[in-house]
Order: sequence, then structure tokens, then C-alpha cells
Amino acid sequence: MQIENKRNIALVGHNSCGKTTLVEALLYSTGAIDRMGTVEQGNTSSDFDNIEINRQTSIYTSSIIVNYRGNRITVLDTPGFSDFIAEVITATRATDAVIEVIDGVSGVEVQTLRTWQIAKSYEKPLICFVNRLDKERADFAKAVESLKEAFEEHIVPVQLPIGKESDFKGVVDLLKNKAYIYRDNKGRIDEVEIPDDMKEDIEKYRTEVIESIVETNESLMEKYLNGEEIREDELVTTLKRAVVNREFVPVFCGAALPNIGITSLLQGVIDLAPSPKDVEKVKVEDLEGNPVELRIAEDERLCALVFKTTIDPYIGKMNYIRIYSGTLNSNGQFYNVSKNVKEKVSHLYLITGKKQMEIEKATPGDIIAIAKLKETSRGDVLVDDISQAVTMKPFEFPEPMISRAVYTKSKGDETKLSMGLSRLAEGDPTFRWQYDPETGETVISGMGDIHLSVIVEKMKENFGVDLEVGRPKVAYRETVKAKAVGEHKHKKQTGGHGQYGHVKIEIEPLPRGKGFEFVDKIVGGVIPKNFIPSVEKGIKEALKEGVLAKYPVMDVKVTLFDGSYHEVDSSDISFQIAGLQAFKKAMQQAKPVLLEPIMEVAIYCPEENMGDVMGDLNGRRGRILGMDSAPGGQKLVRALVPLAEMLEFSPQLNSLTSGRGYFTMKFSTYEEVPAKISEEIIKRRQQEEKVDSK
Repeated sequence: MQIENKRNIALVGHNSCGKTTLVEALLYSTGAIDRMGTVEQGNTSSDFDNIEINRQTSIYTSSIIVNYRGNRITVLDTPGFSDFIAEVITATRATDAVIEVIDGVSGVEVQTLRTWQIAKSYEKPLICFVNRLDKERADFAKAVESLKEAFEEHIVPVQLPIGKESDFKGVVDLLKNKAYIYRDNKGRIDEVEIPDDMKEDIEKYRTEVIESIVETNESLMEKYLNGEEIREDELVTTLKRAVVNREFVPVFCGAALPNIGITSLLQGVIDLAPSPKDVEKVKVEDLEGNPVELRIAEDERLCALVFKTTIDPYIGKMNYIRIYSGTLNSNGQFYNVSKNVKEKVSHLYLITGKKQMEIEKATPGDIIAIAKLKETSRGDVLVDDISQAVTMKPFEFPEPMISRAVYTKSKGDETKLSMGLSRLAEGDPTFRWQYDPETGETVISGMGDIHLSVIVEKMKENFGVDLEVGRPKVAYRETVKAKAVGEHKHKKQTGGHGQYGHVKIEIEPLPRGKGFEFVDKIVGGVIPKNFIPSVEKGIKEALKEGVLAKYPVMDVKVTLFDGSYHEVDSSDISFQIAGLQAFKKAMQQAKPVLLEPIMEVAIYCPEENMGDVMGDLNGRRGRILGMDSAPGGQKLVRALVPLAEMLEFSPQLNSLTSGRGYFTMKFSTYEEVPAKISEEIIKRRQQEEKVDSK
């Protein structure tokens, strides 16, 4: 396959806009499959994972190859749920253009906004496809208007639908000024006369699209103003240049399920989407950070990016790789710049759904898969050898939004739990897990409830670990608000040597985030120097459990200023115990308080919901930091909110914004818990201690 005949497309859009069905229609229209599968029947080419089939929704990006008129189109079908936004990020990065699928009934939705913004951030050309125009209340004009209202880009339809809702039966190509009726669900079309009742609209839209195109080309503009006829091939060539340069977003229309408008979209992708050759050069950096440009050619040095890693309990690790320049051969090797290792390659595959086609070599523009690489994983840059090492900008993924505690239902599954979670985390950049020794819990974190419920299902299906899920405990801290002195004399007489350690300390608060500071002010040798570290060690042990609710202590300064020792009975352990007990006594007198983690939260929501969101944050003890405009006509609210109040915020935000809002958060600082809430936490902690002791 020649490089100029390759197209790499990310298929993105809101959940249930029909992306997976569109993939089926693309495959069916080109003869790759002999019947279209459906999401409801669980037999589509791109949703083949058991969890996807059971949930009837896409969870992972799948690669689909469509061959059309001598061209190979690799389509990366991405999930529509915001919980799996990382899949959209990696697929968009790996492709050369993005098709934004719009529901003809709903128009622009929240995930449309997010996926559009991702495409812009990676400077990818955009093509829109308004889908499901055969459905009740579908309206192409309203969908286009919602696009124009939401985005700043120059958005112009290049097609108009013939018929509406259940009568939708074809499209008018505005560039060709021709009408096509789809006579069956196999994508076969008949050219017909433009309907009389559409001629006025077509003239208006055709004038708009032609004027938009010629505005990007001076010579065409001159011909147009002089009244000269502009050929169709001139319009298409100029339009493609404008699309590639992101000056223009063409809008196509159709309905995937009855297979209307699909072959027109395919031709549009061939005509307007860039091939790897159209990108001209790959912009990378050498190891010193100097810019490097690589030609898109087989004889150039290799540059490839691993954009996705999957971990299967049976197949093992599978890496999906985009080749930007050079050639990678089967039974060859590459140098992994990111991991600083060489890896051998056995087999290269082109992937369509769950089908693998082995190839001898991969060249620029190929999206391939390689199994069982030992060190390589998502984000790694691959080159021929270390002397030609280059780097690419790393992926940026959002932080997890919610956390849950998980417990194995069967004893003895703890090892399988950690192994399974580690392997899932390797393939999912927005999933994290950790064992918290402080709370004794395994905590999983992800982008939302759906994300974490899929993780739990995967643990059962792939690793045989059944999990219970609960609300995680908050990692509170304790500190002091005043100075206080503590003294303890540890004296114990037994047969032989006894134990003796005597210390006097002063504790005082430190600024938030400073941790722990130990100051030795012993003079005159009242405590020998060799026992000073023992006192500090005992105090550090005391920091592990405060006096209020046994939470770790932070931000305190301890000064050791006096004490005594015994020539024979003093020992390291004696001064450790004396330091620990002296600290506890001092802390009791130093106005101890509970601290809670405060999160810096960024909430994106429609303007009409901003008041409700801010009211909800105030009810969660949040402090509003400010408000800004966000892409897609949304508003951004920034606030500081206690973590304890954010644990159940995600479903509430969905409710307040009808699923159009989302948020990110990161740790900011620790702050004092209000007295009333502190009393409740201490009481609850004491009850937990009683239960544990039983």
C-alpha cells in the first residue's frame, strides 16, 4: 500500500451517537463483511470484548481496516463515555484526522465538546458526520446550527439530506450539485434529479460552501469574482488543503443503521482527509531537546509511537504502534528510547477488530500491533538504534476523579488482586490503585463509576477475583495549634540491667506542609549524644498515631531540651520509649486538631447549570476560587473542596448537568476539620477501634 493511499481516522463522539454502527456500515459497504452486526445482538466487529457485549457500549478503542477504491482506511473506533476519555486521547494522537460523529437528534453533546477539544489540542483536521437522520425528531439543520454555536471553526455542510426522519433516503452532494438515492442497505445508489422542493435550499448552501472554499485560494477567488466556472476537481483540491490546514470543517450526513450516506462519507474521507504524505514531516526532538524533522518515507530512519497497550490473560501484552517514518521489519529489532532497551520483533499485525493479519514490514502511516514485547508499553518512542534516538511529546491524561475501596470476597486472593490490578493499570493510564497501610484498604481510582465497575468486572473475568466495593476511608491527619511541654521518665528495674530514659521536650506547630522537624538543644551532656537519635526515633514512632483518633501527625516541631540518664541502665530502647511517651503527653496539652485533605477542583459545566453547581459546592464546604469561560461554550468553576465531600460528587454533577458536566481534581493541602465534624470523625474512629479489637 502506497503511503499516499493510506488514511488514519479517529472516530469520536458522544455515547450512543452510532460510531460502532457506522463502523459496521463502512465494513458492509466495502464488502468486508456480508451482514451488518448490531450493538444489541453483540456481534459488531469493533465491540468484541465480553464486557462491551454485555454492556452494549464501547469501552476500548478498536482498530478497523476499511479498503475502498485502492485506499486503506484505518479507523480507530473510540468509546463515547467520558470515563474512557484516555482511549480518545491516544487514538486522536495516533491518527491524521478525526471524524466527529454527531447524533442527528441530539446535536452537540458534552462528549462532543471534549473530543473536539482533544482534536484541536493535537492539531488534527476535523470532519463531521451527522448520523441517525432516520430517527424521529432528527434534524440536520439544527445539528449543524448546534455545531456552529458550540465551536469557532468554519463549519460548512458539503451535503444535504433528502427526506426527513423515517423518509430519509439519500443525500445531495453540494460540490457536484447532484442527488443520490440509496436504494438498499448495501449502500448502492442511484443518481436522481434534485427534488424541486430542495432546489432553493441547495442553491443557498451550495453558494455558501463554494464561497467558503474560494476564500482560501486567491486564484479561485479571482475566477469566482469574474464569473468563471470553477471545476469540481479544483473545489475538492482546494477544500482538502483547507481541511488539512484546519481552516474548514466539512459536514456530511447519513444514517449508519440503514446504510444511507456511508459510501459518500467514504469518498469524502479519501478526497478530504490527509494521507501521511500530506503531513509532509514528523516534528520530533533529539535527546538534547533540539528540533528534528523526519521525512515521511520508507528510507528515512524509524520513528514510531506506542499509543496503546492491552494486557490479555491469554494472549499477554499487545502494543499498538503508529509508524511515522522509516520501516520496521518482522523478525527485526528496534531501540526503545523511553526505556533505553533494545527489543526483538517476531510478528507484525494489521488489526481489524479481533482479526489479525500478519505483514512482513510496516511503513509510514501504518498502525500495527506487536505481541509479547517485554519492556515496551504505551507512550514509548521506537527508533532504529541509540545513535538515531529522538523523543516525542508525552501523552497528557486527566487525573482520576473518584476512588473506591475494594475487598476480596475470598481469602487468599490478595496476591491475585495486586497482580490483576497492576496489569490493568499498565493498560489504562487513567486507572490507579494503591494499598493504603494507614487505612488497611486497597483503593482503586478512575474517571467515574462506570470506569471502576468495568475494572471490577475485568478482575473477575480475567483474573478470577471477586471484589466487594465500598467507600474509601479518608486519610485524615492530626497536628497541634499551640506550644506545650512533655516529660516522661521511663524507669524499669528487672533482674540484671534495668531500663532508664528521661526526656523533656517542647512541641509547637509548623506551617502547613512542613512535615516534622527535630531540634537537639541538650547541653552539658544531660543526655549522651549517642541516645539523641533514639529519642528522635521514638518521637517519629509516636507521629504514626495521634492522640485524637490515631491518625498520623504532621507539621510539628519537637525540641529536646532536657533529661537525664543512668550510667548502667540507660539504653536505646529506653530513650525511644521516653521520647514516644513524652510526645504523647505534650500533644495532649498542645490543642490537638484533626486535619483533612483539601482538593483543588476544576468543574466544567454549561452556563445555565453554573449556579446549581456552585450552590452544591458551597454545601460541600467548598470555597470558590473563580470562574472562567471554557471551550465549547462551557464555564469553568475552580474551587477548594474537602476530599470527604468529593467522594460522591460525580453522580451529583451528572444529575445537576444532565450528564454534560465533568471535573478534575488534585490534592492541594491539609486544613483543620470544623469542630462538629471533627467530633463525629473521632467518635466513628473510636467505634471502629472497638469493632477491630473484638
